[in-house]
Amino acid sequence: MNGLRVSNLSYQFGEKTALDNVGFSLDQGDFCALLGPNGAGKSTLFNLLTRLFVAGQGQISIAGHDLQKDPRAALATLGIVFQQTTLDLDLTILQNLRYFAALHGISGRDRNRRIGRVLDRMQIADRAGEKARTLNGGHKRRTEIARALLHDPKVLLLDEPTVGLDAAARQAITNHVHSLSSDGTTVLWATHLADEVWPDDRLIILHNSRVLADGRAKDICGGDTLENHFLRVTT
Repeated sequence: MNGLRVSNLSYQFGEKTALDNVGFSLDQGDFCALLGPNGAGKSTLFNLLTRLFVAGQGQISIAGHDLQKDPRAALATLGIVFQQTTLDLDLTILQNLRYFAALHGISGRDRNRRIGRVLDRMQIADRAGEKARTLNGGHKRRTEIARALLHDPKVLLLDEPTVGLDAAARQAITNHVHSLSSDGTTVLWATHLADEVWPDDRLIILHNSRVLADGRAKDICGGDTLENHFLRVTT
């Protein structure tokens, strides 16, 4: 099944509990916002999902592959955009994408077709020849999302992808990523900004290492604004 399953996931740094029995399930094509204040455990969860950390307790399944039993198959279905940029700033957008394609064994016409598609999708085809260091923050993020989509992942993880962007760029990136789920990509978007969550989004609120709420954003906050509800339950 193409989706993301997390069950009974716990993780500790020494005596400090970073995640405490976290569980949720996303179906194919779901867009889910993971909302939590800084220090809630969002980055720890992403490190576990990408196997940068190995969970001592719990289970993770990505597109039907058990991450512990078959990590290669699970990670092959995963696209990831980290908080900090990981582009080679001395390469152009096109060169960054070609390099990433080579790492995935994608070459020839298939490579060119895939690159053209993701450039068009993220609306940066006209900038393909520009070096990454000359791009503004929004276009760097678009490039990183394009790169993450190059190998047709079933699940896309974005860890606070709008950090450092201005309001217009944040909105543009948020709109673009919401549209990705329309083609069946499962999206998990981590943020600490309530205004990036739409009323109909699936929402998971993470605080003090635990899931406080899981459902539709408009249902979780009731008649209140999400900003007010989020502040009330996390302060």
